[in-house]
Parts: sequence; C-alpha cells; structure tokens
Amino acid sequence: MFCTSCGTRLEDTAKFCVSCGKPTTLLGAPVAGAEPNRRLVRIMARKKVAGVCAGFAVYFDMDLTLMRLIWVGLLLIPPHIGLIAYIISWAVLPKDESLGAA
Repeated sequence: MFCTSCGTRLEDTAKFCVSCGKPTTLLGAPVAGAEPNRRLVRIMARKKVAGVCAGFAVYFDMDLTLMRLIWVGLLLIPPHIGLIAYIISWAVLPKDESLGAA
C-alpha cells in the first residue's frame, strides 16, 4: 500500500503514513480518492453537542478541532449565520451511530 499524499510505501496494516502523517483510512474506509457514497451525517460517537461538526469534518476530510473553530467563527458573524446553519443541520442531517470510533 502507498500513501495517497506523499507516495511512501506503507505496510498494509498502517493507519498513518510514516513520512507525512496523513491517515491511510477514513473511519474504516480507504482514503484513495473521493468516495462516491460519501454522505453528510451527524456522527454521534464524536459529538460534543449534536455531532454536526464531526459530520462536516469527516465529509470535508478536515481536522475536527479546525471544523469546530470554523463553526464558532461563523457564530460570531452577525446575523449569527453559524447558529442558524448549525440548528438547520442539527434538524436535517441524519444520525450515524456507526462512524467515528477513533
């Protein structure tokens, strides 16, 4: 197996690249390219409030802490776009209990 970011040869059981540190799997699924069945869901296993930030972080392949900081930043912008979007996402996005055991 090879790292999709830097091309370093890795063991088949490696979870992270030894050179660049990029994860080789995304919650159990291979990272190799875009996943056609990727859905935006609320991840209950990694939630702080409702799992919205965890779902967006997995969907956009971002760090969870960075995604939470983005949501807080959006919360501070009048007319509180982050709060409105978070509440709508909380109401609309389906729960996914199986993802996020990291």
